[in-house]
Amino acid sequence: MKVLITGGAGYIGATIGSACLDAGHEVVVLDDLSTGRREYAEGREFIEGDVGDPVLLDKVLSDGIDAVVHCAASIIVPESVADPLKYYRNNVAKSIELADALIRNNVRRVVFSSSASIYAPVATEGTSAEQFLVTEASAVGPQSPYAKTKAMMEWVLADVAATGALSVLALRYFNPLGADPTLRTGQQVADQTHVLGRIMNADLNDEIFTITGCDWPTPDGSGLRDYIHVWDLALAHVAALENIDAVCADEPYVPINIGTGKPSTVRDLVRAYEETTGRSVNVQEGPPRPGDVAGVYASADNAERLLGWRAQHTLADGIRDALAWQEIRPERLGY
Repeated sequence: MKVLITGGAGYIGATIGSACLDAGHEVVVLDDLSTGRREYAEGREFIEGDVGDPVLLDKVLSDGIDAVVHCAASIIVPESVADPLKYYRNNVAKSIELADALIRNNVRRVVFSSSASIYAPVATEGTSAEQFLVTEASAVGPQSPYAKTKAMMEWVLADVAATGALSVLALRYFNPLGADPTLRTGQQVADQTHVLGRIMNADLNDEIFTITGCDWPTPDGSGLRDYIHVWDLALAHVAALENIDAVCADEPYVPINIGTGKPSTVRDLVRAYEETTGRSVNVQEGPPRPGDVAGVYASADNAERLLGWRAQHTLADGIRDALAWQEIRPERLGY
């Protein structure tokens, strides 16, 4: 299968590309390099450009593309609160241009990078982790402009798929961490905003890690998440590409949770980091960031039933791979 990956020079998109190549698929990368890295496109066909450029899209999609994995997006929640127009422009307007181009060029298979952030906050009584479990049928209620763009594009793609023009699997990512276990790719940003990156930076730079939000109705008050190894996430995309025709034979649009099914709080992640490294992290408590929510974790049963996929890596695996990538990133990327 010849697969176009938009945003394929970013952390997740490039890791998906590596998994596709390992599985014997041909990979084409479209990325404007606003956050992606040219190094991550090595060994695959690379086109530098904007996913919202209709002329470029027609050129790329007319060259025998069998399926598209649409990863290109702006993804930082607090930034989306501060600059919502950027997020609606990049994540919605340009995605609609892509959908239009797919239809013009008769490319029907789409795997869309969605997000667990689209789920509505879970109403809780008490602090049991099980109350935060969500299935694909759980209520949608995005709480940030970033999350709203993902929900909006799910609605757009569902409506388009209902016309018969596209077959769409919307993979609702939970919380990726780690790096390609063979260290081809990892987080490209030195000043990382995601939680494991902030824990690592605090540890390695002898700084303080701030838990942002400590009064959530979770078992220990910190945010609750479903941390999934990025390689497991990448393999889920391979499974989606290889099963999309069968899964969408009766339903042209199908959302699927991609998580481990195991809840972990931020404090759990700190403990796992300390146990994995043998080092203590200096922790302080702070208020939640704009757009933060208590969190959810996945029911991943549909991913196993429909795609034959289930996460295999542990939290400790993700921490070890992230640290191994951190060591070689200066040599690989120059910083």
